[in-house]
Amino acid sequence: MHKQNNSIDSLFISVAKLHYSRAQDLFNKLGLHRGQPPILFVLWEQDGRTQREISERLMSTPATVTVILQRMEKSGFIIRKPDRHDLRVSRVYLTDKGKEIRSAVEDTLKDLEAQTFANFNTEELALIRRFFIQIKENLLKPGGTA
Repeated sequence: MHKQNNSIDSLFISVAKLHYSRAQDLFNKLGLHRGQPPILFVLWEQDGRTQREISERLMSTPATVTVILQRMEKSGFIIRKPDRHDLRVSRVYLTDKGKEIRSAVEDTLKDLEAQTFANFNTEELALIRRFFIQIKENLLKPGGTA
C-alpha cells in the first residue's frame, strides 16, 4: 500500500487540484469551460478590451486566450469585432448571454468558497488569507526565492 505524502507541498497541490476540479464541475453546469470565467470577469470589469489586454490582465499567453475566446464565441458569450481605429486589432465584447450569466457565475463562486472554507472560524479565515497572500508574494518574486 502506498503511503500518502502529507508534506505541506503535497497537501497544497492536492487541495489546489480538488478545488480546481470542484470549480470545473460547478462551471460546467453553467455551460462554461476552463479559463472562461476569468475572461468574463475581465470583460465585466471593462467590455471591449483587446485580446492583448485580456492576456496581459490574466497573465496568460495570447495563444491561450485566443483558444478560449474562440470557444466562448462559439458558445455565444462573446463577440469579437475589429477596432474602429486599427483594423489589425480585435476587440472582445460580451453578448447578452455573456452579461446575463454574471450573477450565476458570482453565485457559483460564493458557493464554492462556502464549501471550501466551511467550518473555519473568523480567525482561521484571516490566517488562511494572510498565508495565501504570503504564498502568492513568494511565488511572484523572481526565481521564487524568499
